[in-house]
Amino acid sequence: MTSAASIAAIFPGQGSQRVGMGRELYQASPAAAALLDAAESALPGLLELMWHGPDTALQLTENQQPALVAAGAAAYAAYRERGGRQPVIAAGHSLGEYTAHVAAGSLGIEDAVRLVRARGRYMQDAVPAGVGAMAAILKLETSAIEEVLAALNSETRAAGELVAIANLNAPGQTVVSGTANGVAHAVERLKELGARAIPLKVSAPFHCVLMAPAAELLAVDLRAAHFAPAAFPVMSNVTAKPLEDPGDAARLLTEQVTSTVRWVDCMRFMAARADSGPGVRFVEFGAGEVLTNLARRIIQDVDAVALFDKATLEEVSDDSRA
Repeated sequence: MTSAASIAAIFPGQGSQRVGMGRELYQASPAAAALLDAAESALPGLLELMWHGPDTALQLTENQQPALVAAGAAAYAAYRERGGRQPVIAAGHSLGEYTAHVAAGSLGIEDAVRLVRARGRYMQDAVPAGVGAMAAILKLETSAIEEVLAALNSETRAAGELVAIANLNAPGQTVVSGTANGVAHAVERLKELGARAIPLKVSAPFHCVLMAPAAELLAVDLRAAHFAPAAFPVMSNVTAKPLEDPGDAARLLTEQVTSTVRWVDCMRFMAARADSGPGVRFVEFGAGEVLTNLARRIIQDVDAVALFDKATLEEVSDDSRA
């Protein structure tokens, strides 16, 4: 990476969690330790869960969400403490949008982990177990998927079935969400078109209208939260554009619960916005390399790295100093 390259920060969502995340950074970085201590003060027991599990407890939506926000924000704090260059723009995948706000200074870590703990509970409770489902659809263009879903929803609306695009993760990788029967029927038809479908082990059908009860409850919490002006632009998953006014944050994060995560558009917008000549480096802060791998599928010859432990902290920070 050229030392003058712009930095675009990205923060992962559910699925990146692992027992032990954040522990090395806590030991290696006073800034990360202070942030994680603040998260622990807001949600006592969070660090024990992050570092020791059990994995079955960490997998619960209401636990995954604050754990991932804390880990991602701690990784970013450690990076900046070590002299890493400030991003020119940031985005988070679904849940990760909250982490992006923490990194940008527009939302405090204590408020963020409390909000996403509630968000996780609301989403978990919105649909009874077994009623909803999600599936990853591979090797098929988005336009073809949209046509199939539109036809299916027209046919099955009277029966109360539905299916929608939940995540546009990368070219040839789309996630659908909806009622269990709706998703099953969609998978059958999409396979006929040559798609490969992978059922996802999730506790609820995220990012579709079935999450409306969760969005209504979360809206109350978000309206009570304080969003300050950000140190750098934060992308909205809903619009795939930077948030222009801190006053819009609560509305867009509420809409995000039932809306498609437009990750491909977010990444392409950030690459164009951040590339001011010498190039752009995407740095994924948190636990793992899910978004780093997606970046390599979205943008040709992308410079993308992940920071999640002591070794990657040293490597990424030293190579991205201001």
